[in-house]
Amino acid sequence: MSIASKQPPKGWPRISTSLVYRDASKAIDWLCKAFGFEVQLKVEGEGGTIVHSELVLGGGMIMIGDDETKGRTWRKSPNEVGGANTQTLCVYVDDVDAHCVRSRGAGATIVKEPTTTDYGDGYWVDRSYECVDPDGHHWWFMTRIEDKQHLPTDPKA
Repeated sequence: MSIASKQPPKGWPRISTSLVYRDASKAIDWLCKAFGFEVQLKVEGEGGTIVHSELVLGGGMIMIGDDETKGRTWRKSPNEVGGANTQTLCVYVDDVDAHCVRSRGAGATIVKEPTTTDYGDGYWVDRSYECVDPDGHHWWFMTRIEDKQHLPTDPKA
């Protein structure tokens, strides 16, 4: 039996990530405004802290929570650890240029302006940009321009 033969729970993709913010409630509002996420679930704890949340976009999901929630002192926002990131999120969007304008307008720091990159024969052409959110998380947004992958037509090949 394949390790991935059962379907994930309803409303969940096969894989997701969790991000920590100094003020998760404020971050959730910002992520919806800047990047187009929608709140699927938000669980508030004492003092309005976010114990758990699920934000969705195009079939993907991220979870957002406050740092040091439930005694997990190892959970930190990048801005709490000198800007270090242990992950970079990559998200495909329909129009990367319009998305960049939206993100910039909401206050994202654009690190790399939208650029078209041809990865060569047998791969693809993407248009992408990189930005940083207010808590220091790095994000890549991209649009596939051309798919040049040479996939076998025979599934046994």
